[in-house]
Amino acid sequence: MTNKSRAEYFRKRRENKKTFGALIDKDKVEKLESILQQRNQSKKEWLESKIDEEISK
Repeated sequence: MTNKSRAEYFRKRRENKKTFGALIDKDKVEKLESILQQRNQSKKEWLESKIDEEISK
């Protein structure tokens, strides 16, 4: 991938995506990660499902 096409790719990607981050207690995150691992679900998938639940209320 050339630098120009790479730059264009990330420019287009940022048009439809936004970063969401929060500093959370380590113990809580580790417990959540354990639960998600058992469910074979990523943090992104889990968060998107929770966001969808809130939006649909």
